[in-house]
Amino acid sequence: MPTPDRPPSPATLSAAGTPAPGGSPSKRPPAVLKAVDTDTTAGIIFGIGAYGLWGLMPLYFFLLQPAGAVEIVANRVLWSLLFCALLITITRSWRVLGAAFRNRTLILPLIIAAVLIAVNWLTYVYGVTTGQAVEASLGYFINPLVSVLLGVVVLKERLRPLQWAAVGIGFIAVGVLTVSYGKLPWIALTLALSFGLYGFVKKRVGPRADAITSLTVETIVLAPVAAAAMAFLALTGAATLAAYGPGHFWLLAASGIITAVPLLFFGASARRLPMTTIGLLQYFAPVLQFIVALAVFHEPMTTDRWIGFGVVWLALLVLTVDMLLTARKNSVNRKLARAAV
Repeated sequence: MPTPDRPPSPATLSAAGTPAPGGSPSKRPPAVLKAVDTDTTAGIIFGIGAYGLWGLMPLYFFLLQPAGAVEIVANRVLWSLLFCALLITITRSWRVLGAAFRNRTLILPLIIAAVLIAVNWLTYVYGVTTGQAVEASLGYFINPLVSVLLGVVVLKERLRPLQWAAVGIGFIAVGVLTVSYGKLPWIALTLALSFGLYGFVKKRVGPRADAITSLTVETIVLAPVAAAAMAFLALTGAATLAAYGPGHFWLLAASGIITAVPLLFFGASARRLPMTTIGLLQYFAPVLQFIVALAVFHEPMTTDRWIGFGVVWLALLVLTVDMLLTARKNSVNRKLARAAV
């Protein structure tokens, strides 16, 4: 390693991929390429793990019957808090957590995020446990369209023509599905809006709080409400935690790990992959949810609902094409900029 007062030799610069004096730029060393490939592969594996677990989550909620949505979410919050406390202890991050609570510019957005994710969890669990898992999957299908729309309304972003087309097709899809269901698909819209806003808030927080700290703060904020809900259910005889044997108890207790693990996987994936790849991987979850709803729960799909979902998928196809074209254009521009330098 060169010392600060002694510049690296030309050979060292050439080996690092920087032009040696009088020479041409050397290619990136195989070791660096191998490291990049390994990192990308790991990112994809973590991403599939995160979205795969989220996609199979309805099966877990099905196993928790006869627990209702409120009890499942309350347990999810309280057991997640215990799991997060363990992670904070292992990583020795209690000071980081304390600093987060003292930082008003950080704690206020995380409180909002906690409320949004609680609404999302309650709505999703309610949809799955009441035989409406297909509509719940629809919420995550249209979530990318809601995110694009939030960019226009909140951030005043200018949409590209294909993005406008995708949003327009999405509105048509909601109309078709409203006619199909005989009512506004409020479960899907609530899920899409709450998760879209949650993602927007977390993006504003950015790197100021890592995944473990964010999740811990959010669960601490929700814990008093979750504890009160559990106490109310216990007093009214509606709680199932200790009423259906140790198997049911430990399945509910496992909600802490089942909540935290995909979030940690997602964080590991996001650090390794470009947003374009993450954007494509996110469709993995609703596809699995949709398959589980049809193949395992045997929920009905009428012809007009298939048409509505088909219109949604068309909108997502248009949005994906726009995303890929933009990513390719940006890549070409970066290469031209490097060549010019």
